Amino acid sequence: MAVTKESRRLRIKNHIRNKVSGTADQPRLSVFRSNARIYAQIIDDEKGHTLVSASSVEITGNDKKGVNVELAKQVGQALAEKATTSGISKVVFDRNGYLYHGKVKALADGAREGGLKF
Repeated sequence: MAVTKESRRLRIKNHIRNKVSGTADQPRLSVFRSNARIYAQIIDDEKGHTLVSASSVEITGNDKKGVNVELAKQVGQALAEKATTSGISKVVFDRNGYLYHGKVKALADGAREGGLKF
């Protein structure tokens, strides 16, 4: 059975999720990246609730597809702004099996610039 990119990412994701968990004090910032969009959400794993979320759809609308590094950074800043208004300042970063490079790194840098600490 051939190892596909998706199965490799899911295996890495499971290893990360065994170590990273969000609490009420320090929730988990999870990133999902597709070919057309990028999504980020802050999750309290103890309750199983999404506290804050942001995506490239909110910034560009439904018409424009495609994500670049600049747009990913804007999503991170928007997420950090929403998080600080709801009283969240510290998070644990979950890259969700993606490499910490390019769009994922830009989103993390944007969140840090917006005021989140991780």
